[in-house]
Amino acid sequence: MLKFCSIFSGSSGNCLFINSNHTKILIDSGVSCKKVCEGLEAIGSSINEIDSILVTHEHSDHVQSIGTVSQKYNIPVYANIETWNAMEKQRNKINPNNICIFENDKDFKLKDLTIHPFSTPHDAANPCGFNIHDGSKRLSIATDLGHMNNRLIAELFESSFVFLEANYDPEILKVSKYPFPLKQRISGPHGHLSNSTAGKTISNLLLKKDLKEVMLRTFEQRK
Repeated sequence: MLKFCSIFSGSSGNCLFINSNHTKILIDSGVSCKKVCEGLEAIGSSINEIDSILVTHEHSDHVQSIGTVSQKYNIPVYANIETWNAMEKQRNKINPNNICIFENDKDFKLKDLTIHPFSTPHDAANPCGFNIHDGSKRLSIATDLGHMNNRLIAELFESSFVFLEANYDPEILKVSKYPFPLKQRISGPHGHLSNSTAGKTISNLLLKKDLKEVMLRTFEQRK
């Protein structure tokens, strides 16, 4: 059994929940500690049941309460060293015993789960997505992607479920009121993935026929 729930998603904050037979983890904690706890309760879980938190990258909408949640509930946090160095404020709140380091593209184990962090193209220190396998089923988390390439497609190819970014429509972005530098950042090679590219990605993944479900991460606002 491998279950997924997007508790919060968007520029206002991100927090994902994954539950296997023996493990419960969060990916990111980009809203307040209170909201994380309330979100878990709303889906019938509890912050006290969380085994670990995995971090994709250091932007505030992904790590806002990482330090507080870990400190208050004694939860280990996993991130690569570059991300730890880029979120010093959060790191300083965490018990050193709960600071766990992984390397992108190297598997590690969390109880019955095998975690494979893979590098992603985004304007952060060393951002990553995750492939998560429980021995029978694999799901992928791939958000904050400036572009799609063959390497990323290969990372997602064997998964039955993919949580994929679909951030903007290029034509609407062109005529939006966003400042030009922000438009460049969003549409740049280390910004975010357009709806059309997300659609093409899904079409490619369906050729393998392993993919059963896709959930799109969309954005209601940007700062």
